[in-house]
Amino acid sequence: MIRVDISKCTGCRRCETACAFFRSGRINHHISRIKAMNLYEIGIDGAVVCNQCHERYCDCCPENAITIGSLGEVIVSQTLCTLCGVCRKACPIGAIEIFNDFIYVCDLCGGRPKCIQACKEGAITYEVDEAHHPSLAA
Repeated sequence: MIRVDISKCTGCRRCETACAFFRSGRINHHISRIKAMNLYEIGIDGAVVCNQCHERYCDCCPENAITIGSLGEVIVSQTLCTLCGVCRKACPIGAIEIFNDFIYVCDLCGGRPKCIQACKEGAITYEVDEAHHPSLAA
């Protein structure tokens, strides 16, 4: 599970940059699977990213384009996906984006999330959920 500690986040967007570059070779915050947020009015910086919730609200795709991987990550079949947006609307934290006819959601970078490596403040952490993936915790 990816966790963001907003008390440590500075809103620098290095997490976004690392994510987008790893996935596409480009630096474009629109295609990042983690979204930095700056709520200046209340003085909070943070990031929104899929936290691999137990409820799996996004697993409501009418085309069965969403599956859950061995790490608990959300995997979207871009071939099956019709961009209907049901998964995006179902996600209570807004971690699923549609941009340029493509669904963007964190897939944990194969178990080595680049956003964590990029965060110099230590605001982003990754914890293996032992209850759901005990073999990965060892």
